[in-house]
Amino acid sequence: MNRVLLCLALALGGCPKRVEGPSTARAIRLLAETAERETTQLTELRGDLEVDTRDFDRTPHVVATGETPPFSAEGVDVRLYGDEAGTQGFQVDNFILLEVVGADGKVLRTAIVGFTDPVSQGKETLDNLGRRAFAFEPGELNLSPLLPERGLVRVRATVLDYYGVGRVTDVFLRLEPRTSAGGAGDDLRGQ
Repeated sequence: MNRVLLCLALALGGCPKRVEGPSTARAIRLLAETAERETTQLTELRGDLEVDTRDFDRTPHVVATGETPPFSAEGVDVRLYGDEAGTQGFQVDNFILLEVVGADGKVLRTAIVGFTDPVSQGKETLDNLGRRAFAFEPGELNLSPLLPERGLVRVRATVLDYYGVGRVTDVFLRLEPRTSAGGAGDDLRGQ
């Protein structure tokens, strides 16, 4: 009987191939540590953004920038860490603007991470990914909901400050194999 079923399966197109995702984690540097500097010393502005504050400069100053090479988020969770090994958290003052850039160079999604008043880009208020804070635990922030399930993307990061001092520690993206039970609960892609 098994031989008949095997022959029937082969005649109808063979057995479905099993597709495996990445089996090990890998890290991609997003931002290099930038020493603390007074906001007034930061001359580059991000004029397309506005911080909803009454007491400080509404146009944020650029502290640092970084961008990943193209990568695929298929089958992985993409989390932020402060080191390549995924053991440390990271710090930022005030916030990081994250832009997901498609293969065609267009920005697909944006979000902010850090301690900031509401930030708008044109008429759109940007989503704050995670809690409002200066410091984050290792892997606390999952970028997967921002990323398309298929295709190559880059993540562009701009560290911004609007009062006092601006700084950032090392920030890495870690692509970690998605387990069957983990990652699916907070995945909002395609909704």
